[in-house]
Amino acid sequence: MTLENLPGIGEKSAKLLNNLGIYSVDDLVRNYPYRFDVLAKRSIEDVRFYDNFVSDGVVESSPVVNFFKGRMNRLSFRCNVQNKIIKVTIFNRAFMKNNIKPGSVVTLIGKYNPKTQNLTASNILLKALPNGLEIIPVYHLCKGITSKQMKNFINSAVSVSGVSNNIPSSLKDKYGFMDEEDAIKVVHNPVDEQSLKTALKTLKYEEIFTYMKKVRELKKKNEEHNDLFIKNVNEKIVNDFISNLPFELTSDQEKVIDEMISDLKSDVKMNRLLQGDVGSGKTIVAFVLAYASFTAGYQSALMAPTEILAIQHFENASKLFKDTDFKIGLLTGKMTAKEKKKVYQKLENKEIDLLIGTHALISDKVTWNNLGLVITDEQHRFGVNQRLALKNKSDAPDVLMMSATPIPRTYALTIYGDTDVSSIKQKPKGRLPVITSVKKTDELKDVLEGIYSALRNGNQAYVIAPMIEENEGTDYTNVNDLKHKFELAFKNYTVEILHGKMTNEEKDKVMNDYLEGKINILISTTVVEVGVDVSNATVMVIFDADRFGLSTLHQLRGRVGRNNLQSYCYLISDKDKKRLKIMEETADGYKISEADFKLRGQGDLFGNRQSGALSFRLSDVRKDYDLLVKVRDDVSEYFKRE
Repeated sequence: MTLENLPGIGEKSAKLLNNLGIYSVDDLVRNYPYRFDVLAKRSIEDVRFYDNFVSDGVVESSPVVNFFKGRMNRLSFRCNVQNKIIKVTIFNRAFMKNNIKPGSVVTLIGKYNPKTQNLTASNILLKALPNGLEIIPVYHLCKGITSKQMKNFINSAVSVSGVSNNIPSSLKDKYGFMDEEDAIKVVHNPVDEQSLKTALKTLKYEEIFTYMKKVRELKKKNEEHNDLFIKNVNEKIVNDFISNLPFELTSDQEKVIDEMISDLKSDVKMNRLLQGDVGSGKTIVAFVLAYASFTAGYQSALMAPTEILAIQHFENASKLFKDTDFKIGLLTGKMTAKEKKKVYQKLENKEIDLLIGTHALISDKVTWNNLGLVITDEQHRFGVNQRLALKNKSDAPDVLMMSATPIPRTYALTIYGDTDVSSIKQKPKGRLPVITSVKKTDELKDVLEGIYSALRNGNQAYVIAPMIEENEGTDYTNVNDLKHKFELAFKNYTVEILHGKMTNEEKDKVMNDYLEGKINILISTTVVEVGVDVSNATVMVIFDADRFGLSTLHQLRGRVGRNNLQSYCYLISDKDKKRLKIMEETADGYKISEADFKLRGQGDLFGNRQSGALSFRLSDVRKDYDLLVKVRDDVSEYFKRE
C-alpha cells in the first residue's frame, strides 16, 4: 500500500511527507513524536514549574503580531491565568491571530518568567485544560502539513498497517513489554504516563533487537565459504589505473585497497566498514574497488544519502574514468520517468558498470545484470532495511559501508562487531591542516576580518548556528538573525541560509548555488555536517560552539581544508573553553571522538541527531548504550537457542 492510498493523502501531501523522510505506510506508522507535552495544570506560584509551565486562562486582549527579519513574526496578547494578568508571546504563529479572541479560553505551554510576568509559549491550544491529565504527541512538521493532519495521517496508517512482533515472547515476558502493535498505538495516542513509558521502552528495545538480529544474520551468511564468491580481479589493470591517477594515494589508501581486493578474491563475501576521517579520500578507494570488481565482470552500486552528493560522486567518477571502458550511470528520485527507464535498460543490458544514486537504487524497477559490489556512503544515514534492500538486488554481492564519523573502539565493537573495519587516517598529500582558533564573542572582529580576507581572495565561508530562528527561552545564536547581520557586514557579497526545515528542493538549490560559487557566505545549522565537497570554501565559523559535541565540531571543520589552500576554523564561545581547546590541539578524528567519550560519557560520538545515528527512530546510541549492550547479549543468547 502506498501513501496515496491513505485517506487525505494526495500527490502533494505525499511529496511533503517525502521531505520529512516518510516514503511508505510503515515510515508513517514509525514516524514517532519527538516530544510529548503533558497537559496538567501547574500552579503559577510554584517555582518548580516555571521552565515547563502549563495552564489554561482567559484571553484579555486582542493579539498583536509584529513582523521582523523578513518572514519571522511574534504574536503577543494578555491573558488572565490563575487570577494573574500575564503577557503571552509565541513566535511564528501569526496564523493563530484570528482564533485568539478576548474572552476565549486557551491552554498555554511554555516558560514563565515571574519577574516580568511574561510567558514564552512553545504551544497554544485553543481549548481549556481537561479535568484529568492529557498527553499530546508533538511531531516534526514542514510547511504545508499541520499537526492535526499529521496525527490523522498516522492514525490512518496505524489502522491499516499490520505490525509484526519482532521480540521473542520469552524476552517480552522477561522485560514486561507490550505487543509492538499496541505499543505503537499508545505512542501515537498516549493515555497515561506509565503505559507511554512501557510503550517507548518496548519500541526502543524492538528496533535495536531487530537491527542486532539482522547484523547477526548477515554475519552468519557472510561466513559461508563458496567458490562462487571468488572474483577474478585483474590487478594489473587496477594498478595501471592507480598509477595514472592525477594525484598520489596515501599509504593508508593503498593498504585499504589491498585489503579489499583480497576480500573480492576470497571465497567469503566481503562485509567491510571503511572509516575515514573527513577529507581522507574514502570515495576514491570506493571507485577503485568498483573498478576492480568491473575487471572481474561485475557491476557495482554506490548509494549516497543525498541527491547532490550522488551527483558530485557521479561527476568525479566520470572524470576519473573518462579514458577507460568503465561506464558510470546516475539514478536519482528527481529524474523523469523517461530518464529513469533509460537507466534501467542500460543497467539490464550491462551498459552501466557503476550506478551511483540515492534511495532510487532500491526501487523495485532497478534490475541488475550482474551486481557484485554494493557500496553505501555515509552508511549511518541509511537504515539496515535500506542497506539490505540494495544488497538483496543480487545473490551474493560484496558489501562496503563507508563512514566519515570515527567511532571509539568500544562502540565499534558493539555496533560493527560482526563487520571487518578498515581505517584511513592520513590526509591526501598537499592538504594543509585547518588552523583552528577558539574565540570569545568580544573577539568577533578578528573572525569577520578572517572571513573578509578569504572573500577578497575569491574563496567562500561557512557560518554555523545552533538554532534556525529566535527563541526567547534561550540566547543562542540563530540562522535568521545571523543572515540579517552578515548582510549588513558584507554588503557586496551574497549571503544565503540553509537549515533542516527547508524542503529537499530548496536545500539542493542552495547547495548547488554554493558549489557553483554563486553564494559567498552560507549560514547554516549542522545540516552541512556531512555533505558536498566545496573545495573553494576556506573558512568555517561556528557560533555557540559549546553547544556541540567535539565530534560534530570536527565534522563541521572537515567542510573546509579540502584543497591546497590554508583554511581556518573559528569556534566562538564564552563557555567550555577547556573542552574546545582540544579542537585547537588536534585534527585527529579518532582522538577527538575518544575525548568526547571521556568528557561527555556517550557524548556526541555520532554527530548531531540530524545525522540519524544508525537510523534508529527512537533509540539514541549515545544515551541508550547500556540498552544496546543488553540487546546484543540477548541476541547472542537467542541465536544459541535457535
